[in-house]
Amino acid sequence: MKISRGLRNNNPLNIRRNKTRWRGLSAEQTDSAFFNFIAPAWGYRAAFITLKNYKKLHGIDTIASWVSRWAPPVENDTVSYVNFVAQKTNLLPNEKIDCNNKNVMCNIVAAMSQMENGVPAKMNDVEEGWRLSLGGN
Repeated sequence: MKISRGLRNNNPLNIRRNKTRWRGLSAEQTDSAFFNFIAPAWGYRAAFITLKNYKKLHGIDTIASWVSRWAPPVENDTVSYVNFVAQKTNLLPNEKIDCNNKNVMCNIVAAMSQMENGVPAKMNDVEEGWRLSLGGN
């Protein structure tokens, strides 16, 4: 079975390369489009911080608004993505999310990871990413 790009890069939510100098980046960035992290937890950490920043900087805090920004319709079937995450988390697409609720956030990020990679997330990696995210950028 072929391993997905996101898992191969330890970047389960496929965060695109930009000028951000994330903690936990691999010394060599071998993918021209997406970050490489040293372990999946560091990729999850970046995802949690990004979603929290979506709330802080852009005022968006629902699955529908997050996924629409994360996986825009020009590149993805955003409606299916939103519905998948909502179904997996038992949350409504437009329900306000408390970004400080560990269980809710871990379930959302795990569902997004599954959508991105086609396999369930390893919850111990997701939860370690949450723990790492509590220290900030």
